[in-house]
Amino acid sequence: EEPFIIHRLGTRQERKEAVLQLLEVVGLGAEALHRYPHEFSGGQRQRIGIARALATQPKLVVADEPVSSLDVSIQAQIINLLKDLQEKYRLSLFLIAHDLNLVRYLCDRVAVMYLGRIVETASTRELFSNPLHPYTQALISTIPAAGPYKKRARIVLEGEPPSPIDLPKGCRFYPRCSKRVPDCQKQDPELVEIREAHTVACILAEQP
Repeated sequence: EEPFIIHRLGTRQERKEAVLQLLEVVGLGAEALHRYPHEFSGGQRQRIGIARALATQPKLVVADEPVSSLDVSIQAQIINLLKDLQEKYRLSLFLIAHDLNLVRYLCDRVAVMYLGRIVETASTRELFSNPLHPYTQALISTIPAAGPYKKRARIVLEGEPPSPIDLPKGCRFYPRCSKRVPDCQKQDPELVEIREAHTVACILAEQP
């Protein structure tokens, strides 16, 4: 009920009815109204968090690692719930996640970040089938290939990520990149559109 009170939406009775409706939408019954927080499981708490996010009928929902702390079986339930809500309410979902399979399942477009900077953007299909930035290529290489006879070469990154408060000169990925050339250390490349709606921040990707 808190989002309704903060935004001064509806009477007390209208707020109660709206809460009951939201609980039903996320798969919880009316009895949830009379339970204490410690009585809910992790998955149920996540459902309540989703219900609160939907309370003000937003057009955009930001989900930061929505399933990272949940059991695998519960993760699947929450992922499917988010997918259903996307379609039902025509929501734009801004997903922050390190789980690449989750990203591929829920997202239409992807932005890859390294040390606080976007290094590549593309449609999900394009990015997973044709990654251009060396960091993106390394990420995609960690996904097991489907099928017993298919293999994908794993790209192992060198060293450790630099400190965010002591960034390397030039490209931030330079110290760990197996494809680096001297020019990479001279400039921090901007995002450039290499293909339609596919941008990359890498001087090597810009070369023909």
